[in-house]
Amino acid sequence: MTLKSKGFTLIELLVVIAIIGILTSVVLASLNQARNRAGDAAVKANLSNVRAQAELIYDSDGDYDAVCAANSIAQNTTIAQAITSSFNANGSITLTCGKPASGAAANWAIAATLKTGAFWCVDSTGVSRGANSAGTTYTAQTGAAATAALVDGADVSCN
Repeated sequence: MTLKSKGFTLIELLVVIAIIGILTSVVLASLNQARNRAGDAAVKANLSNVRAQAELIYDSDGDYDAVCAANSIAQNTTIAQAITSSFNANGSITLTCGKPASGAAANWAIAATLKTGAFWCVDSTGVSRGANSAGTTYTAQTGAAATAALVDGADVSCN
């Protein structure tokens, strides 16, 4: 009499479950990286929209005074909405907005911290670039170099 086995052995089932577990962990890791990159892309797009809105402000007012208010971004509602969208896309965001301390603002720069830990900076000259927080040099209004993203409100360039 011969025994016919139907079904799978315990070892075969454990091997299949282990393979499924490994594949699942790889997919979840990739998904988290994609989610971080998507948040960074949203911040970059919103800061690009801020630059476009700032140019509309300059065309109507002749200066950038409504872009930044005492190193905060709150004077223009469209800019404030873009910043809020950046915050919602990234979960948490650190923004610094720079314009000259006195007189009409002829230039501005905004830097944001991305989920990856780097910074993204846009300014009134059309520069839009990213940099790591350590050793990054942004040109301040006085021409002095400052590390990290727009250390204070005197920084008006991402160059």
